[in-house]
Amino acid sequence: MPLRRSGPARRTRHIAAGTFVSLLSVLVLPLALPGTAGASDAGKRPAHPEQDWMGSTIAAHEGGDRAGGSEPRATRPNVSGVDVSSHNGNVGWSALREAGVKFAYVKATEGTSYRNPFFLQQYKGAYDARLIHGAYHFALPDHSTGAAQANYFAAHGGAWSKDGKTLPGALDMEYNPYGSTCYGKSHPEMVSWIADFVKAYRAKTGRDAVIYTSTNWWKRCTGNSAQFGNSNPLWIPRYGGSVGALPAGWKFHSIWQHTSSGPGIGDRNRFNGSITRLKVLANGG
Repeated sequence: MPLRRSGPARRTRHIAAGTFVSLLSVLVLPLALPGTAGASDAGKRPAHPEQDWMGSTIAAHEGGDRAGGSEPRATRPNVSGVDVSSHNGNVGWSALREAGVKFAYVKATEGTSYRNPFFLQQYKGAYDARLIHGAYHFALPDHSTGAAQANYFAAHGGAWSKDGKTLPGALDMEYNPYGSTCYGKSHPEMVSWIADFVKAYRAKTGRDAVIYTSTNWWKRCTGNSAQFGNSNPLWIPRYGGSVGALPAGWKFHSIWQHTSSGPGIGDRNRFNGSITRLKVLANGG
């Protein structure tokens, strides 16, 4: 390149060589700026969001087998469902429908920078297969405010429409896949963050978000807060033959994630009620 000629500077060209060094610094500076900006943002961007799906951290922290054994014995009306994220890729929704699946939740976002690249195929595909469908957000409370994440979620797949087929968005609260179990927050701070999210989500959509969480995480990171039981439906993961004890404030669960070993799509769920009640939840009842 032409600028390379200035490289071996002679004594008689000292000033020119110095000028070249200054010019080279100016040319290099813009190339370094994006890296610097990226470094300052690095802690706010999820490092492996494709590995973060509903329940991905539960068994690792609480023990037990996410497979959960066979299908739980039905003791009351319930509806079969699945939850999916980018790690599932393109989903064969028609086959799931034929196998008895009636509803699906799809991961839409994480933090305020990640959007599931398979969201359109998964979300629209579930709708086209005549499944009642909804979206969920993987929370990162140490990255930004609850309101910021709720707004990002609502703007990128988490919105709700009263069409009888769209469930309210779900907030996935579980163990931090990147660091401190409770995201460095005290019990009051975590409760405040969740309240900030659900308030902003309701303002955007008119619906109370479903909260997905395990009883153990809820006790450890919120101090077993009873604040949300009267407003936000509970989605609980527990891999075994029963739901077990619920977090404080909830008298019953709405959805139970009971296994991750189902055919086709691993994460399997049961809505706690009839298909009619599931449609009521979708319609805003």
